[in-house]
Amino acid sequence: MEFDFFCWIIAAVSTLGSLFFSEVMAMPPCVLCWYQRIFMYPLLFIFSVGLFPFDVRCTRYAMPLAIGGWLFALYHTLLYKGFIPENLQPCSQGISCADMKLDLFGFITIPLLSLVAFSILIALLIAVQKGTQK
Repeated sequence: MEFDFFCWIIAAVSTLGSLFFSEVMAMPPCVLCWYQRIFMYPLLFIFSVGLFPFDVRCTRYAMPLAIGGWLFALYHTLLYKGFIPENLQPCSQGISCADMKLDLFGFITIPLLSLVAFSILIALLIAVQKGTQK
């Protein structure tokens, strides 16, 4: 049950963090950031519903969203780091997906924060699924 609560915490912090960056710090999200939000925001609702009472079945709904968000976050991180050429970036108009908006300690970026959050969520969801199979 504690893994489900940690999943809820990560989804809540990620959701509130993305809203803080865009609304308080006035950093408009790019297209890839929006796709990552599309995968993260429903996870907060799914984990909220699955937490009280504890329902392990929420992992079957959360896992595809976490994997989809992880794939977009990985692509965005690789784009930020220069591994993917700019001609393959989906942001042709408006906010550029390759512009560095936040750089903490020289390596922590918004896409990296998203990638870490989705990675932890996937690991916790796998732990929940393995724990229920025993």
